[in-house]
Amino acid sequence: MANANVRVRFCPSPTGNPHVGLVRTALFNWAFARHHGGTLVFRIEDTDAARDSEESYQQLLDAMRWLGLDWDEGPEVGGPHAPYRQSQRMDLYKDVAKKLLEAGHAYYCYCTTEELDERRDAARAAGRPSGYDGTCRELGDEQKAEYERQGREPIVRFRMPDEPITFTDLVRGEMTFTPENVPDYGIVRANGAPLYTLVNPVDDALMEITHVLRGEDLLSSTPRQIALYRALAEIGVGNGTTPDFGHLPYVMGEGNKKLSKRDPQSSLNLYRERGFLREGLLNYLSLLGWSLSADQDLFTMDEMVAAFDVKDVNANPARFDLKKCEAINADHIRRLDPKAFIDACTPWLRAPHANWAEEKFDQAAWEAIAPHAQTRLTVLSDITANVDFLFLDEPVEDEASWAKAMKEGSDALLRTARAKLAEADWNADALKAAVVAAGEEHGLKLGKAQAPVRVAVTGRTVGLPLFESLEILGRERTLARVDATLAKLGA
Repeated sequence: MANANVRVRFCPSPTGNPHVGLVRTALFNWAFARHHGGTLVFRIEDTDAARDSEESYQQLLDAMRWLGLDWDEGPEVGGPHAPYRQSQRMDLYKDVAKKLLEAGHAYYCYCTTEELDERRDAARAAGRPSGYDGTCRELGDEQKAEYERQGREPIVRFRMPDEPITFTDLVRGEMTFTPENVPDYGIVRANGAPLYTLVNPVDDALMEITHVLRGEDLLSSTPRQIALYRALAEIGVGNGTTPDFGHLPYVMGEGNKKLSKRDPQSSLNLYRERGFLREGLLNYLSLLGWSLSADQDLFTMDEMVAAFDVKDVNANPARFDLKKCEAINADHIRRLDPKAFIDACTPWLRAPHANWAEEKFDQAAWEAIAPHAQTRLTVLSDITANVDFLFLDEPVEDEASWAKAMKEGSDALLRTARAKLAEADWNADALKAAVVAAGEEHGLKLGKAQAPVRVAVTGRTVGLPLFESLEILGRERTLARVDATLAKLGA
C-alpha cells in the first residue's frame, strides 16, 4: 500500500569509486521510496576529511545520474533539511552533543588508548565481552579535574541504557541485543570532531527518516542508534520517532567472501566502461536478495517499483555472478528498440574506442548491420570488434583466427568460393548458396567451408552472421579481401 509519508535515505561516504554493493543499497532505497510515492533523501557522509575526496563526491553524483536513481532531496536538488553534506553541518552536531551531555545521555571519557586496550585484552582472556567497561561513567568532579591536570583530552561517550533493546528488522524479524553486548560508545573525538555514530542518527532524526535500509554489516550498530534516537527525542531533536530498520544481505564474491572494493568486479566504473545498460545492471543487482517472482528474472525498473516490498528481501547472503549479470544485460540489449540500440552503441563506434579513421565510418552500413549485432552482443563495447571490418581498409590480423581457419587446402577452397561469389547475386541467401556449393566441391560442410571466407573478410573466426556481413560490405571489397588472402597463402 502506498504511503507518501515514507522517507528513506541513501547516505554514502565519498571514498574511492562507487561499487556494486553500494548501488544495490541505493537501488533498494530508491525502489522502496518510489513504490510508496515517498521521498528519497540523498545525503553525503563526508565527516572523515582524511578519507573523503571531492573527486569521489562527484563520482557519486555522476553514478546516481547515470543509473537513473533520481533523488527528491539532496545535493543539486536542495530541500527543507539542507545542507545535505555532513561536512557543512558541524555546528549542528556540536550543539546536539552539548545537549546530550547536559541531559546526562552522554559523558566525558578520559581513558587512554593504552588503558582501553589493556582492559579489552583482560576481558577477552577472562571470557567476558570486550567492549567499553564504563570506567568513566560516574566520574566525580575531583577525578575529572585530576585527569585534566594530567593533560588527558576526553572523548564524548553515549550512555547506553542498562536494559535489552528489541526491534523488528524488516528483513530478519525480531532481534534483541542485551546490554553487555552493546556497551557505551564514542560519539565525539577528543579533538571535537563528531563521529559517524552521532551524525548519522542526528541527521536521520532531523530529516524525519522513517525507514533505514542498509547493509547487514551495520546491523550491530542498530541498537546503539535506537537508543540515541530515543535520547534525541527526549532533548527535542527531530520529530521524536525511531525509523524502522531493514538490513540487506551481504553481496558475496569469489570464495564466498564478502564483495569488497578491492574486488575488480565490484567497481561500477567497470560496468560503465564495458557498456552495460543501466537497466540490465540494475535488474541484475535487484536479484541480489530480491526477486519479482520465482520464475521471472528479467524485468524493467517500472515493474520492480510496482512490486518492491522490503519484506520480500531474503536475509541470506547473495552471490555476485558475473556471467548471470552479463546474461541479464544481453537480454536487455535485445529488448531495446532498434533505434535505441543504434544510439546506445554510438560511443563505441567513435574515438577512442574505434580503431578506424573517423571519415571511414559509414552510418548506412552501421544501421544495416545493427539488427544482426543486436541479437549477439553481451555488452555494448562488443560492437567495436564486431563491425570494424566494415570501416577498416583491411581486416584486423588475428593470428589465432588465421591458424584455426587456414588449414591445408584452404587456398583451393577460397579460389572456388571466390569464383562462385563473383558470379552470385549480391544478397545473403545467394552468397550463402555460393559458399555451400564451394564447400560441396571440396567435401566440406558449411561450417568448415565458411571459416576461411570469414577470416579472409573479417579477420576473425567469430563474428556477426557472415553472409549478411558480406552483403553489407559489398562485392568489390569482399572479393578484394579474398584475393589478398589468397596472395598471402600463396606467399
